[in-house]
Amino acid sequence: MYENSKLILDSSDAPEPGQFTWRSPSNIAIVKYWGKYGEQLPRNPSFSFTLAAALTDTMLEFEFRENYDQNIDLEFFFHQQPNEAFQKKILAFLERLLPIYPFLPQLSLKVYSGNSFPHSAGIASSASAMSALALCLCSLEDHLFGTLKDPAAFDQKASYIARLGSGSACRSIFPYASVWGETSALAGSSNEYGVSAEHILHDTFKDFHDDILIVSKEEKKVSSRAGHALMEGNPYAEARYTQARARLSQLTEALSSGDLPVFGKICEDEALTLHALMMCSNPSYMLMRPQSLAIIEKVRAYREDTGHQLYFTLDAGPNVHLLYPGSIVQEVRSFIESDLKQLCEQEYYIQDWVGEGPEEV
Repeated sequence: MYENSKLILDSSDAPEPGQFTWRSPSNIAIVKYWGKYGEQLPRNPSFSFTLAAALTDTMLEFEFRENYDQNIDLEFFFHQQPNEAFQKKILAFLERLLPIYPFLPQLSLKVYSGNSFPHSAGIASSASAMSALALCLCSLEDHLFGTLKDPAAFDQKASYIARLGSGSACRSIFPYASVWGETSALAGSSNEYGVSAEHILHDTFKDFHDDILIVSKEEKKVSSRAGHALMEGNPYAEARYTQARARLSQLTEALSSGDLPVFGKICEDEALTLHALMMCSNPSYMLMRPQSLAIIEKVRAYREDTGHQLYFTLDAGPNVHLLYPGSIVQEVRSFIESDLKQLCEQEYYIQDWVGEGPEEV
């Protein structure tokens, strides 16, 4: 879609060294993306809220290489330290982009990245990291070639590129909320990139909170990439994809009308469906911990006792996201302090909320 062999630098007019820095948030999927095909394309559409506090800062430094070859020259630093595993992953990602960005081997690149939250613990760290890097690359393209002056075109291309690094990353580009995957529920939706869903949100959902209870900071034993691959042999896969499409249509109606009970039921059902699919994979695996289940039970009891619209979801990990409107923030935070944080690792949780999307720093 974006392949462009003309994006080559003129060595007689080489650019000066420079840098770009973007801060990009994670997102929390309400309708989950689980299962993919082709080059990071989704088997079903998904919806997510864009977060504010769980984020990645990424700086991309570049300098023209006088004597370059076809290899990409990259140094990668995570929290100021070289990280060989992440460097290999980022290098493979950049190599995948060569048909889109053939000028990359003409530059020496340094990438500095850091998270505000634990990596690989099921808070979509790849979403914030890859979206931040994709935004840096689009800023670099526009700086070198002046091709992305239109903000909408910039965001769409950043989302497309982010998707090639991590599927869920394509949803972190947009403020408040995003849909990724073709669906009749949202005009302009695409498997190739995410689209903004801000315009369908009732005001209630623009003031939504997501407090993330860190049951475990450990890296997941089964990566999301491996989990997606196991969907190919899952006997419930096709029924799941049909279910997700139907739920997304129901969800968009609830989001537009401000229907919290319908939203909450879909939110929780999707979380449990995701983890049920993991348990039905071959080989099967389980990412929830006993504390995750204890939190879920306490949340259900609290909602029944108080009538407060507090709901849970989980991504592909043990940590529990608590979603609720801003009007009950004091009550929910008091409940977390008294009943839930003791179930978190070192009593650690992140106070987050629906946010305005990435920003250039």
